[in-house]
Amino acid sequence: MTHSTDSIIEVFDTTLRDGGQSEAVSFSVEDKLHLAEALDHLGVDFIEGGWPGANPRDDAFFEAARERTLRHARLLAFGSTMRTGNTPGEDPVLSGLVAARPDGAVVFGKAWDLHVELGLGIGLEENLALVRDSVAYLKEQLGLVLFDAEHFFDGYANHPDYALRVLEAAAAGGADRLVLCDTNGGGLPAQIGAAVDAVRERLPGAVLGIHCHNDGALAVANSLAAVDHGVRHVQGTLNGLGERCGNADLTAVLPNLILKLGYRGAHLGPEELERLTATSRLVDELANRSPRNNQPFVGQSAFAHKGGVHVSAVRKDARTYEHIAPEAVGNVRRILVSDQSGKSNIVHKLQELGLLERLEGDDAAVAQVVERIKDLEHQGYQFEGADASFELVVRRVIGDLPEFFRLVGFRVLDAKRHAGEAPESEATVMLEVGGERAHTAGTGNGPVNALDHALRKALAGFYPELREMDLVDFKVRVVSAGGGTDAAVRVLIESGDPHDHWGTVGVSANVIEASYQALVDAVTYKLAKNGRSDHLLADGATAEASGAGVGEN
Repeated sequence: MTHSTDSIIEVFDTTLRDGGQSEAVSFSVEDKLHLAEALDHLGVDFIEGGWPGANPRDDAFFEAARERTLRHARLLAFGSTMRTGNTPGEDPVLSGLVAARPDGAVVFGKAWDLHVELGLGIGLEENLALVRDSVAYLKEQLGLVLFDAEHFFDGYANHPDYALRVLEAAAAGGADRLVLCDTNGGGLPAQIGAAVDAVRERLPGAVLGIHCHNDGALAVANSLAAVDHGVRHVQGTLNGLGERCGNADLTAVLPNLILKLGYRGAHLGPEELERLTATSRLVDELANRSPRNNQPFVGQSAFAHKGGVHVSAVRKDARTYEHIAPEAVGNVRRILVSDQSGKSNIVHKLQELGLLERLEGDDAAVAQVVERIKDLEHQGYQFEGADASFELVVRRVIGDLPEFFRLVGFRVLDAKRHAGEAPESEATVMLEVGGERAHTAGTGNGPVNALDHALRKALAGFYPELREMDLVDFKVRVVSAGGGTDAAVRVLIESGDPHDHWGTVGVSANVIEASYQALVDAVTYKLAKNGRSDHLLADGATAEASGAGVGEN
């Protein structure tokens, strides 16, 4: 597809710099190098790496980055205009930008007269000279300079002519891009559009950029409004990271621009957009943040369907309840099973798990599965985060699940002997596997952790693959079942191994019993996925277990 020049946008990512200023986010040098390569692979045009001279980490990043080669993106350094009283060559901030040897620089200057007079404490004309001379020096030294007009929209609202003169000063210094910043994040789309129109009228040949913060929850909308009014350089961060409420979220800006409005980047089109979800999750992983499930486009729930009416329609034509195909941004459709499910949800889930073909033509079996799921939901079970337990329920109903072991009994002790000491938890489990009995003890950080250790220790001699399992997450919720007369506890457990993660659920009036149910489902799912048969010992393995010992009562 051929695109006109007017349909090409420049994508500028500041996750490494502005995103790194998020509360509780701290990227290491290696994190930043990894992210820079991922952003380059995604196809962004510019990567803002940090502020050299501001901290040792950013200095180390730019030094290390010189040893790496990016395929498309240009790596830019960020800093401020020079301080009053300095000459460009003597100013430490400008010298630091040049010394970092980036592909170009982003320099910010004040565009709001309030900040100039109150914040900097200088005259308006002096500020214009600082902007012009700083840009001119960096242009001479580095060749590529972007000027960030800080607080431009507040400045334009308060003193329109002065805000525009700041841009003219940067243009006179040779700035390659004039970036209009909604630094306080309080702009509205109509205000953004009107200000962009005024800039285009005053500086008709300038290449304009937009940089929005999200304090009014409108950063994405404001960025799109700016593009609609002629801006072709768009800045933001992945997952909306940034100071306070964050920056414009590129995981929403880019799909809207590319999939809905027909724009594309020089190296970022529909094909590259399929990497968006994976790149988004990499950012969260390196930022040590849990992904936001309801994040548009890339969140786990972005294409999840729960209501029975919705699922019935989606099975006929996904366009009925999906504004784009999830695959277009690298995401997947999910059908949830809950107390709001209809038969369509369960049938779709059976199809998704590859179980429907085993029931094909057997309407009675499908009805039996639906009835069983509904009955469990009434008892307090919830399968939205427990796909593994859902699959096991279905396989038990249709007689397609081996019996890997039988419980003889378990006991859990949780004792605290001295004030100030942590409680000590110990669990013992007795199981039968293929006619042999395993009686094993395990300790842990709390009763559920101890029970998990004891259960897998008892089974590991028979099924060694269980040693690679881990309990990843554990949640407990008190629910009401039986018409609200019986209190029940629901336990959701997430387990994992080097290859997969899966969720299981248990419900009981006793939290330990509910936990045991979820743990049993977790190991059963692992064994079933490994293709195990019932009572199957590992080749050449003996059922040895530490603790009380195999076969002891």
